[in-house]
Amino acid sequence: MYKKLFTPGPTHVRESILDAQAAPIIHHRSQEYAELHGAVTPKLQKLLYTQQRVYLFTTSSTGVMEGSVRQASNKKVLSPICGAFSKRWHQIAKANGVASDPIEVPMGQAITPEMVDEGLAQGDYDAITLVMNETSTGVLNPVAEIAALIHEKYPDVLILVDAVSCMAGAKIEFDAWGLDVCLAGVQKCFALPPGLTICAVSDRARERAKAVEHSGYYFSYAEMDKKYPKNQTRSTPAISIIQALNAQMDDILEAGLESRWQRHKEMAAYVQDWAREYFGLYSDEQYLSPTVTNVENTRNISVVELNEELAKRGAMISNGYGSLKETCFRIAHMGDLTLDDVKWLTDQIEEILDLS
Repeated sequence: MYKKLFTPGPTHVRESILDAQAAPIIHHRSQEYAELHGAVTPKLQKLLYTQQRVYLFTTSSTGVMEGSVRQASNKKVLSPICGAFSKRWHQIAKANGVASDPIEVPMGQAITPEMVDEGLAQGDYDAITLVMNETSTGVLNPVAEIAALIHEKYPDVLILVDAVSCMAGAKIEFDAWGLDVCLAGVQKCFALPPGLTICAVSDRARERAKAVEHSGYYFSYAEMDKKYPKNQTRSTPAISIIQALNAQMDDILEAGLESRWQRHKEMAAYVQDWAREYFGLYSDEQYLSPTVTNVENTRNISVVELNEELAKRGAMISNGYGSLKETCFRIAHMGDLTLDDVKWLTDQIEEILDLS
């Protein structure tokens, strides 16, 4: 049976979007591709409220995380950690020989501006890595407030943001917040098949990259910039997914960005209330994600068995991530899902578990 995915990536993809990627393949150096790329880029700039450059990389988000951290620093990177994916930033930096210091809060807690201030004050940093929406814990970090603090007190620090599980599901004002890198794969809130990552990059981040030795090739902004004026990418892109992205962006903009942010908030509020009633919320109530809820398994149910039963009804949720497996489960409410969809899902869970 086909299963509708209530998982934090990949997410459910509508039939019309699947059909859009089935269009005939065009050559990536042709005028047809240049027109496609030139059409989708301004739409992504609208989504991110930016006039800065937006690149399309054929890769998972982890690839662009690696490429961006390699191009960000000539000194040290501060890596605040609040879960598995913020930890990944630090692991990537170290693996690439980039000096990086971690500071950490317990799982389920958020990174705060005060914590960042204390960390940056301790060393000679020129970049910071942040996760906006920590997928493993269901925490939305206050990136706008953190960025404001950095610009006020540490203006030379580049701000690199993993927005993988919230871009296109939560409002991100790239220019107004003063971000330098903001990236996300399309298989989450964009509700597309995986294989493409969107990355907005500031002018000052592009300039920093030119001064960094051994900054890489495939993810190089300078290499991408060689083709950017021609509305092309440096290497062969995932053309079919970009065709689907263009169709999805048309639908997103036609529906209206504010209505999209509101729909995600409404789904989140419903699932959070449901979790409070029947289980518990794992994450700090002040910083709950609008795209994925991490439910604390207070009833000690088998999440694996619950998913087996949900599969028979045409749905799938996610177990807890890493050390949280079976002690939590995650319900995603992102992409093209609706409030009716998540209500149907929780009805199924109540019936399966005989909740009362």
